[in-house]
Amino acid sequence: MHIGVLALQGDFIEHQHILERLGVQTRQVRLPAHLEGLDGLIIPGGESTTIGKLATDFGLMEPLRAFARSHAVWGTCAGAIFLSKDARRPQPLLGLMDIEVQRNAFGRQVESFEIDLDVPALRQVEETARPFHAVFIRAPIIERVGAEVEILATLSDGRIVAARQGHWLATSFHPELTDDTRFHRFFLKMVQEVTPLHQDAAVSR
Repeated sequence: MHIGVLALQGDFIEHQHILERLGVQTRQVRLPAHLEGLDGLIIPGGESTTIGKLATDFGLMEPLRAFARSHAVWGTCAGAIFLSKDARRPQPLLGLMDIEVQRNAFGRQVESFEIDLDVPALRQVEETARPFHAVFIRAPIIERVGAEVEILATLSDGRIVAARQGHWLATSFHPELTDDTRFHRFFLKMVQEVTPLHQDAAVSR
């Protein structure tokens, strides 16, 4: 398995380190050619408008959309915003996941926090009821989801912080800033589910 991490801006190296700990080959993605041969892609946290501007400048917007149509993609924090169809303000977005996102929903950097979340979907990769310790840094909230979107985690007040739509995953928080690898393993499971599909499509062409 070969997973790319969009490396235009943000905490891409932290994702790369966790994937390497799990024995996964990784590649930093900065140009369209870097998507070739990948089985999945992570879009890290950072600053979503900067990521969108750089993706536009480097000619990555359409290649990323084309890649995501047949491969698993996971966006964390700013990456979740970049994946969304609506960020409630004009900025470059991939417009893939049917979610509406509110940027910086918790305020400035000083309002960053950590909290334990119940994420039942993670039992697909580890049979445990233990919560996931989530790190929120200038985090967005998923305010609306479409009919095909599965809600994976919410705060105690019901606000959505993790969702999945088919082979796309969005988390408002930063799993790469913890030692808990369950979300990365969950994403790798998604990659494995999708990979046979696009391999079969390639064979049939």
